[in-house]
Amino acid sequence: MQRVWLILGFLFAVGLLTAGVWSYGYRQALLQLSEKAEADLELAADRLSTQMQVYQELAVLMATHPVLRDLETPAQQRTARAILLDVADKTSAVNMVYLDRTGRVLAAAQPVVRPDMADHPAFQRAMQGAMGSAHGVAESSGDRTYSYAAPAFGAAGQVEGVLIVVADVQDVEQTWRGSTEAVFFIDGDGVVFISNRSDLLFWRRDEGQLGLSPPDGGEVDFASVLVGPHEVWQLNWGRYLPSRALHLMLDLPVIDMTAEVLVDVAPARRLARLQAATVAAICLAFGALLYLATERRRALAEANTVLESRVAQRTQALTAANTALRREVREREEAEAALKHAQEELIQAGKLSALGQMSAGISHELNQPLMAIQQFADNGAAFLSRGRDEKASENLTRISAMAARMARIIKNLRAFARNESEPMGKVNLVQVIDTAVELTEARLRSDDVRMDWAAPNSPVYAWGGEVRLVQVFVNLINNAADAMSGQDDRLIRIRIERASKLAVTVRDIGPGIENSEKLFEPFYTTKAVGSSEGMGLGLSISYGLVQSFGGNIRGTNLESGALFTVELEPFTEHEVA
Repeated sequence: MQRVWLILGFLFAVGLLTAGVWSYGYRQALLQLSEKAEADLELAADRLSTQMQVYQELAVLMATHPVLRDLETPAQQRTARAILLDVADKTSAVNMVYLDRTGRVLAAAQPVVRPDMADHPAFQRAMQGAMGSAHGVAESSGDRTYSYAAPAFGAAGQVEGVLIVVADVQDVEQTWRGSTEAVFFIDGDGVVFISNRSDLLFWRRDEGQLGLSPPDGGEVDFASVLVGPHEVWQLNWGRYLPSRALHLMLDLPVIDMTAEVLVDVAPARRLARLQAATVAAICLAFGALLYLATERRRALAEANTVLESRVAQRTQALTAANTALRREVREREEAEAALKHAQEELIQAGKLSALGQMSAGISHELNQPLMAIQQFADNGAAFLSRGRDEKASENLTRISAMAARMARIIKNLRAFARNESEPMGKVNLVQVIDTAVELTEARLRSDDVRMDWAAPNSPVYAWGGEVRLVQVFVNLINNAADAMSGQDDRLIRIRIERASKLAVTVRDIGPGIENSEKLFEPFYTTKAVGSSEGMGLGLSISYGLVQSFGGNIRGTNLESGALFTVELEPFTEHEVA
């Protein structure tokens, strides 16, 4: 029962945390939506104001046109009408009407329904000497229009007439109709007069009302919710409007309207749900793992209790048998100690044998240069005493060359004996094989083995480690020499082949490979058991080294002898990164 309450408490805590994450994520997403919606609303308002300003400036410019000064005769009126019609066509104005002081129409680009427009709000404002504006629905066509009226002043400064420019609101809407967000403009009477969603046209907002009402006054679904500082509308006003929308407003006193926008909050809710679901999944996964770990620990504790009881029962039975086994254990320990001592002596003997072989090689490689240095030094001293400086200098040069050879031999031996890891990189295969040949030169000479190594004239670069590659080729050369130990003619041939991969071949003329399937297995050797010549690890180690460089090594039999091929990746400059 306690576990049930713990699980329920954990689930309740996860639910609270998930709700908190959802709320925080939703508020943050609404903040980003609000900033974007505010910028879009200001852009739409600026675009509308800019487009309407074109007609306002047109009214101001055309009000003082000379052709409108004197319209007493029919001919003058026809001339003025032609000019107004031409300007209206070029500026996409619905109509341009010139009125006298009484509101009587003197000239118009298009026929007017009423010859007397004294009651027009824009005309009345212009007669006061200011710029007038008004909006409404045309009586003849039913189109929504926006009008600007500019006064025409006489010489004495009085208003002589008024020019009214009528613009079609639908032409203005075409530039931003169909944008993602629903944008609408409400006039001073609370009527939606301009919108990029035709479904909202002529909807109303009464004083004190938050939402909108349709033109027929019917009831619609609406609710307003505050999420922090943001106002979110819940509505069902058609498929082209979101069911939940962030609502923003912007006053436009220049055109006596209020700009509003509805932004769909579905993306913000999806993002908040995704964040909350992620946190809930992580918590539930952690809780599940914790529960499984607890249950496993409890099961282990119970099993441990049972096991301890069984052990206690069997301990008594085993005590007697244990006493009898002690004597046998002591005997086995003595035998194992003797075997271990024998193994240690065998390993030590192998170490001494290896040291002896290396000492003989070093001695052979260094004694010759030392004897030559001594001889050249004696000759040089004799030449100096006789005043033959050129001959003495020649002997000193030979001494320097011998010393350099000794240094190179010691350097190669030290590098070969080094055991630390080296980073992989650019390796000159020619230099690697030269080093391996030089390290094995004394042994090959003593065994009367001929070396056929034709080094290319230019370096061949591969990807690997220099010291480890030297070890690979030293092992292959030594194995080839061992394979030919019972022959009269002994030859090792080394070549470098360039293709998609670099291939180095080491060929001998020995009896070939006895068992190619076990060739690279550890401790596989054809030498006699217990022989000091090797333990069968050379090819296995070489195989692992080449594989670590991304290459491959294989051995095959030829008509005469064996052929080992080492494939390596060629070095390219981009591998450095």
